[in-house]
Amino acid sequence: MSSSALFLVVLLTGIMLVCAGLGMALLLSPKSFNAQKGEPYECGVPTHGTSWMQFKVGYYLYAILYLMFDVEAIFLFPWATVVRNLGMPGLYSILFFVLILGLGLAYAWRKGALQWK
Repeated sequence: MSSSALFLVVLLTGIMLVCAGLGMALLLSPKSFNAQKGEPYECGVPTHGTSWMQFKVGYYLYAILYLMFDVEAIFLFPWATVVRNLGMPGLYSILFFVLILGLGLAYAWRKGALQWK
């Protein structure tokens, strides 16, 4: 089987599995429609005012910085499992990776992105 045919089979199988899962969920899930389902829910306390309100940009900035460094830190775990097999080139590459992360953190720190205002 050629690589393009194999790619097509895998792609179609993936699409079919996703559609089958969504279809089964649509068919088997319980359905109840009432006005209370459309209301915002916050720990059992009724909300006051509209749920569409603006937040300070600082919340989003912290969230983006956290996600960026958290996702990048996840890449350290696979490296740690094979560190002995990689040798010195693997060590140099991960040090370069951590250096880039440190430079990104230093840039955010210098720009004042980590100060709560």
